[in-house]
Amino acid sequence: MVRGKPWCLGQHERVLSRASGAVTPETDRQAAVSDREMALAWMAAPGLLLLLGLPGGAWPSLGPPRRPCVQCCPPAWPPAAPGPYARRSDGERWVQPPRMRPTIDVSILKGEKGETGVRGPSGRSGQEGPPGSRGLRGRKGQKGQAGLPGTACRRTYAAFSVGRREGLHGTDGLRAVPFDTELVNLDGAFDLASGRFLCAVPGVYFLSLNVHTWNYKETYLHIMRNREATAVLYAQPSERSVMQTQSLLLPLAAGDTVWVRLFHRDRDNAIYGEPGDLYITFSGHLVKPAAEL
Repeated sequence: MVRGKPWCLGQHERVLSRASGAVTPETDRQAAVSDREMALAWMAAPGLLLLLGLPGGAWPSLGPPRRPCVQCCPPAWPPAAPGPYARRSDGERWVQPPRMRPTIDVSILKGEKGETGVRGPSGRSGQEGPPGSRGLRGRKGQKGQAGLPGTACRRTYAAFSVGRREGLHGTDGLRAVPFDTELVNLDGAFDLASGRFLCAVPGVYFLSLNVHTWNYKETYLHIMRNREATAVLYAQPSERSVMQTQSLLLPLAAGDTVWVRLFHRDRDNAIYGEPGDLYITFSGHLVKPAAEL
């Protein structure tokens, strides 16, 4: 069989050669391959002739449809400068394309969080910093428990107030003025008959004496501490009777006595009084005990 003959003539010659025994199996296989190649060439010949007859402007539209270029990875930053072989635009020469630097997203390669490690030794204490500003006032705390009861507070009192309703004349020299009316007498420290107050609580006392003078008669009295005249109440004789007052602060010790003395001189000395009214009064009270002085 001669290469380049039509496929049908090659087939006919190969059948005759096989019948005569002149063709071996190896030559028969090679001949079959050549026949298939020839058949394919005869089938593609009309298409090639058709393409050769088309004008030059129709060539770019042939072939499979072109797909737009899609960037599959993020661009490198900063972008590389264009080389001498990258094409800038149509009609220009080709220049070298920029060198792309691949980047890797580290977040997708991050593994799972590991276990907490062993706590290390404590470091040395640092220097003391400056004091901070004062904080806000905190809430009021709870009420505490009641404490043990304390000792009772000892308060000392001493007071008296007495009066006399009848008048009195000083014809017998010196005499203590007695009283017949008790207004206040704490602990019975004032004796009405003798007209004396016995001090049981030492300290500072306030004393006050009030009398009514007699017409045309002298009034002359002393406020006595024991046998000492501490203050005097005096009024000259006059046509009119008046109220006279004397008061003072006097320190007294325990056992001291306080009383009013009517003093007699050449003139008639008297104090006025009526049974229905109280004109003569003598009062005193403790201002501050000696223990607190």
